[in-house]
Amino acid sequence: MNMQVKIGIGYDIHRFVPGRKLVLGGVDVPHSKGLSGYSDADIIIHAVCDAILGALGEGDIGLHFPDTDPKYKDISSLKLLKKVQGMLEKKHFKVGNIDVMLLLEAPKIAFFKDRMRSNISKILKIAAAQVSINATTAEGIGEIGRGKAAAAYAVALISKK
Repeated sequence: MNMQVKIGIGYDIHRFVPGRKLVLGGVDVPHSKGLSGYSDADIIIHAVCDAILGALGEGDIGLHFPDTDPKYKDISSLKLLKKVQGMLEKKHFKVGNIDVMLLLEAPKIAFFKDRMRSNISKILKIAAAQVSINATTAEGIGEIGRGKAAAAYAVALISKK
């Protein structure tokens, strides 16, 4: 059997700003600030998209969904993930698993993880158990540690159908 397996890594970071809702993994998370960005600035979904696009050898999220195109202004990042899923299917690949590491000081996300995993797994047509979302702080170091920004890393394993 000739099974083709690929791995990609994604990363995204945005600053916190007042007057925006905080969207993480497609979930509105109560917080005093949201993340600045052209779309909904969902760093988890952006990192997942970049990881999958990287595994496919298709560049990054900025190439496919540029912040110069008005149709992506304030768009839900879940819609972008659906488009990335379509690219996977077109190339006859499927996701094996997704692993996300979120870096932020606050808010705590434990209560929201299952909904985030569900959002991602439904779009990618995989079981929620194939999506892992973890979080850590930056221990007061840098912009993330001072609560001024948040970041996410994601790894995607994909294989030929």
